[in-house]
Amino acid sequence: MKLESNQTVRQIAIENPASVRVFESLGIDYCCGGRRPLEEACRLANVPLERAIALLADCGKEVAPGDEDWNAAGVGSLVEHIVKRHHAFVRSETPRLTALANKVVQAHGERHPELLAMRDHFRALTEELAAHMIKEENILFPFVTAMATAAQEGRPAPATCFDSVEAPISRMLADHDDAGALLAKIRELSGNFVAPANACPSYKGLYHGLEEFERDLHRHVHLENNILFPRAVELEQSAAVYVRV
Repeated sequence: MKLESNQTVRQIAIENPASVRVFESLGIDYCCGGRRPLEEACRLANVPLERAIALLADCGKEVAPGDEDWNAAGVGSLVEHIVKRHHAFVRSETPRLTALANKVVQAHGERHPELLAMRDHFRALTEELAAHMIKEENILFPFVTAMATAAQEGRPAPATCFDSVEAPISRMLADHDDAGALLAKIRELSGNFVAPANACPSYKGLYHGLEEFERDLHRHVHLENNILFPRAVELEQSAAVYVRV
């Protein structure tokens, strides 16, 4: 893959899934901010463009766990992966990290008030994600999957209560932006998830867990913003008939 400074981060991440690990290591936003050209994304992340291009060119096409080429997968398979891998991860980690945050705040919050703010931001994040995932699983994802099946079988798009699939997608994109802002604030408050040198195991475990939560959510949002949602719009535009109820 030949890299150019005017290529979008989204395009690079889609064409070479292994590049996601490079973007993560450089602190470059490849999900919500994925439509930015690489040059602009590097500038915002204070990363020399030449360094990013060298690392991206060297990352190759090796497929590691989590780096599968979902751009080539069917819509149904992609939706199933998002729900079973990423939605399940959010639901399993939310109670664990919430309990751990409460424990750390109780023990260290007086000396480290940033922990209270982090806990509040994480609570807001997980509450928003819980509602967000329900809307996706009950409304948007079934419709997108049904559109893909109809297209494959040569049938008209299924009936729906909205004028265009872009309406619920725009709401999901806004939710993703909100989640990204909360994650960025948590990272800032935690000093890039670096716990104090004398931190107890629970303190360090909280920071590690929050960083893993951020990493998984970035991949989750990338799959939706950059792959699933554009494909849903394309499916709708190519449908022979669109029936509204």
